[in-house]
Amino acid sequence: MDVKHLEYIIEIAEQKNMTKSAENLFVSQSSLSQYLSRLEAELETPLFNRAKNEMTLTPAGNLYVESAKTVVQIKKKLYHNVKNLSGTGRISIGVTSQWGINMITNIISKYKKAFPNVILEIIEDSVPSIKKYITSGKIDFAIMSVNTLDELLGQYELLREEEVIFAVSDSHNYCLIHKNESKEIATSELEKIFKNDSFILSKKDSTIRNIAETIFKISNFSPDTVCELNSMAAVVKMVSKGVGVAFVPASCAKSNKNITYFSFTPRLYRYNVLAHKANLVLNDSENTLISFIKAYPFVAE
Repeated sequence: MDVKHLEYIIEIAEQKNMTKSAENLFVSQSSLSQYLSRLEAELETPLFNRAKNEMTLTPAGNLYVESAKTVVQIKKKLYHNVKNLSGTGRISIGVTSQWGINMITNIISKYKKAFPNVILEIIEDSVPSIKKYITSGKIDFAIMSVNTLDELLGQYELLREEEVIFAVSDSHNYCLIHKNESKEIATSELEKIFKNDSFILSKKDSTIRNIAETIFKISNFSPDTVCELNSMAAVVKMVSKGVGVAFVPASCAKSNKNITYFSFTPRLYRYNVLAHKANLVLNDSENTLISFIKAYPFVAE
């Protein structure tokens, strides 16, 4: 039995779709279908119920996948322990925010000096995707920004609470009028003050976008959106050019003479957390990586 083939069945069970599973596994759909057919013939029972757009597990399929996950986990643990003895290995890290990318960029050189034979695999993706990867055990760690701690599954540690603020060009009338006043804006006043402005929004499913949409919903406000971006660095630059206004995490609020940053009243926050897959037994290289992550300063670069 090839453990790789067990992972094929696990992937199909997770995706519930042969095409998507084949894409994620980097194999052809026909090869994956043929393997599943041969396996079901060998077992003399179907593992999946086939519907038009979805594949769901049969009782036999549930039993097979549960056992397959156990075998795959045993293999991973064995390889993990062997690599720990030799000082080699690979650590996969999921990242969901610009702050997380900045962190990895700054600590990787120091980390590689301590563990030159350990490869760090960085996977940047949306919060829902990274959550799925950490829950399924596809990645070892995740440096995540989330809206609430209740939405997390598995093992995690709160790194810090981060304020979400509002970025406005200094040339904006509001900044000119309130230049010497307190740098605060009531969320209830957002529509009144900026109803004629274009908003630069983060991509769907990001923590900053979720916060923005919550405020818009409460205020019954549908602002004009000039664009949607993944890069907070690009968002800040566009605000400095007067393209629009934007919700920005404090860690990305770079000092810029062309931007004024306002806190909201009441304050808005997101949470930066370090999560890792369940039942992970940490080795020296992983413990060192965690220590570097915890020591990273929470400031704008």
